[in-house]
Parts: sequence; C-alpha cells; structure tokens
Amino acid sequence: MQNRKQLYFSHKQTPELAKVVEPLKERAEKEGFTIVSNYRQADIIASIGGDNAFLQAIQKTEFKEDSLYVGISLDNLGFYTDFHINDTDHLMSSIANDEVEVRRYHTLEVTLDNESPFYCLNECSLRSNVIKTFVIDVYIDDTYFETFRGDGMIVSTPSGSTGYNKSVRGAIVDPRIPSMQVSEIASINNNDYRTLGTSFILSEDRQLKLKIVQDGNDHPIIGTDNEALSIRHAHELRIRLADKNIKVLKLKNNSFWDSIQRKFL
Repeated sequence: MQNRKQLYFSHKQTPELAKVVEPLKERAEKEGFTIVSNYRQADIIASIGGDNAFLQAIQKTEFKEDSLYVGISLDNLGFYTDFHINDTDHLMSSIANDEVEVRRYHTLEVTLDNESPFYCLNECSLRSNVIKTFVIDVYIDDTYFETFRGDGMIVSTPSGSTGYNKSVRGAIVDPRIPSMQVSEIASINNNDYRTLGTSFILSEDRQLKLKIVQDGNDHPIIGTDNEALSIRHAHELRIRLADKNIKVLKLKNNSFWDSIQRKFL
C-alpha cells in the first residue's frame, strides 16, 4: 500500500454528496495520498455508495486491473463495501495496521454476435422485453444442451451469486471457486417443453453459448451487473470466465461468509 498513493473517488456528482466526500479527500491528502481526477492515473479507486455504486464504479473505470478498488458505504455495509463514510479513522487505521487484504474477484467476458466483448463482475442477464415466451438454445462448449422457454436466464460469477441469482433460487457460491452459474427465470416445464429446471455451475474452462431463437422476440434486454444494454437484433451470446480479475481492498476479519451470515441469517 505504501507505493499506491494515487487515489481516485467514484461517486454521483451531486452537491450533497460532494460535501460528504470532501472531508474524506482532505483526510486522505493528510495521509499522503494524491487525489487524481482521471481514473486511468489511479492506484486506488474508491467507490462511494453501496454495492450498486461499487458495480457502477467498476464499469465506469473499465475494470482496471492494475488498481485496487475499495468500497465505502453511505448506509449499511455490503458485500463489496467494508467501510463507512462516517468512520474514516477505521479505514485509515486498518490500512496503517495491516488489517486489510487484497481479494481477487472473478469476472465474466460476454461476446455478443462476435462484437468486442464486455465484462461483468456480478452477472449477465438475458430477458424478454415483451410479454411472450423467450426461447433460447443453450450450448456448453458448442455442444447443444437444451432449449429454454421462459422469461430469461442469468449467468453469474461466484461473487454475484447472492444478488439477482439468489432471488431465482440459485446457489450461493464461494468466490474462491472459479466458476459461473446459470439460472433460469420462470422456465416452462410441462408435457410439451422441458428444461433442466435448476441452476447449474460451469467450471472455469467452460464456455456457454445462448442462441436466441428468432421468433419475433429478437430485441432482448441484456443486463450487465446493474445496467441494461440497448441492443437490437441480438442473436447469440458467448459467455466465459474472463482472464481479468478485480482486486478489492477488504478487511481481513470480514470474509464472504461473514457477509452472508450478516445479510441472510
């Protein structure tokens, strides 16, 4: 941490939030950090807000692999935010006393119709934008697996397994396991149509292909973490575990399973 002194703050640009963040910037400068206005120059990227703000910060700073990310909450602590805006002493003392560690989080690489790939830290979702059954042919490593009929599908990283994925009865996966989880959204299962009917987990060397059946429902909503892409005439998504990881500054005594216990039990 001693050589990482270029600090960038990511937050909503409102006068109210600027007043809240200003004392933190002043404290950081007193501790020897240099505040930069361009995230490309940053050694550390500090997100101000909750987990959603953290996901937006990752997207807006283009999944910067040579920076450390730290989440600072305005309210309750989350899965990515270990520190609170009103307790900057805790943040600074934790860094000074070696009470923090760098955890690496897996990301997804998503390629749409052979265009340039984009990335997700939590999940990529594929949903219908009309009130009509969505039909998707599912391939694993280019081998046909099943035809899905329903509202859509979610592909999540281990760290993203606790959000949208959990709400559709997917499993919670330890972030140390390099994998991706595929979950159904309101699948149709009857005498005419059949899907696996449960989430399944793919290892890090697998590739998933979702081929949208062109039956008039060819303008799907593609979600990347907490944002929706405006894409027309989508035909095929290829999803795999990306080579790039996101490095996040976390408290040593606040593991992923500590957060699970605090949030759900």
